[in-house]
Amino acid sequence: MLPALIFYIFVVVIPSLQGFRFAFTDWSGFTKEYNWAGLTQFRRVLEDSDTRGALWHTFVIAIGVTIFQNLLGLLLALGLFSKVKSRNLLRTLFFAPAVVAPVATSYLWQYMYAPMGPINSLLQTLGLDNLAQDWLGDPSIVLNSIIVVVIWQFAGYSMVIFLAGLEGVPKELIEAASIDGANYLQRFWFVIRQFLYPAITVTLMLSIIGGFKLFDQVFILTGGGPGQASQTISTMMYRNAFLFGEFAFSTALAVLLTIIVSIFSAVQYFLITKIDKT
Repeated sequence: MLPALIFYIFVVVIPSLQGFRFAFTDWSGFTKEYNWAGLTQFRRVLEDSDTRGALWHTFVIAIGVTIFQNLLGLLLALGLFSKVKSRNLLRTLFFAPAVVAPVATSYLWQYMYAPMGPINSLLQTLGLDNLAQDWLGDPSIVLNSIIVVVIWQFAGYSMVIFLAGLEGVPKELIEAASIDGANYLQRFWFVIRQFLYPAITVTLMLSIIGGFKLFDQVFILTGGGPGQASQTISTMMYRNAFLFGEFAFSTALAVLLTIIVSIFSAVQYFLITKIDKT
């Protein structure tokens, strides 16, 4: 393990610590000179209205993706765990979007969401003109549109993790519950659910971390717009660092995001493991 540990320290740990140091400076990113600024950047993060809005949008996306991605992934896993003849083909089809680059997926959905794109055209063909929307231009629904894209791409990923968990459920217990008269929901809640907690822990952890640091989809679909309606912490980090040259402020945002992800991950892990033990 020593070579891998050394590589990890030089590639991840040391650059992260150096970046953390810059959060307490006024470094612009374009020169070697900088001055210590203490907590100035962090105070600016808390006082800036755009940052608070981006933080709220990040929370909405992360929570929405975590809940619905895992719920849909679980439903797909339960449906395809049964003896359906085409289950292997369906598993492949549902997992396929997860291996497509997020950039390619985002451009595809940008075309789908266009005012005269396939989604609105289909709704108009079906006589549902009132349901046609400016999916990426309406501030009231733009976050939901982004969440749908992420769920579409990664629900199959969660499905695979849940399928792996279902493989560990003893079939004799399910058969015994069926003989005792338990219906499907009762079999799931009292038998299957008990063996799924490791899979639930993994997929919740991955989805909540991915939701908080989401960048590609937001940047390509909306660029944080319209206005600031879909701006997230990740897109603000990019904007302030590479467009405005405020690397110290962006580093402070990154530190804040790291703290938030760590807290949420620790809390959900604690809750899931506590439920599992009970």
